Amino acid sequence: MPLSELIGYAAASLTTTAFIPQAWLTWRSRRVDGVSLGMYSIFTLGIVLWLAYGLLIGAWPIIAANAMTLLLAVFILSMKIRYG
Repeated sequence: MPLSELIGYAAASLTTTAFIPQAWLTWRSRRVDGVSLGMYSIFTLGIVLWLAYGLLIGAWPIIAANAMTLLLAVFILSMKIRYG
């Protein structure tokens, strides 16, 4: 595997994993006071576009990271809409 792919997978793993504590805290506390609806809406759309880009160019690190991040972002966004 080329070094560029290894770096891509490492970056994807770290940036995706960074969302897990926020999702867990939101789920556990049902508190979304500090979550901006506007920011998460724009962010989620950006993740959709990154995922589409990854699919179009066949870049698996981008696809894997953005698919997982999209699930977490949609979860947090839905919690904001429901409890916010």
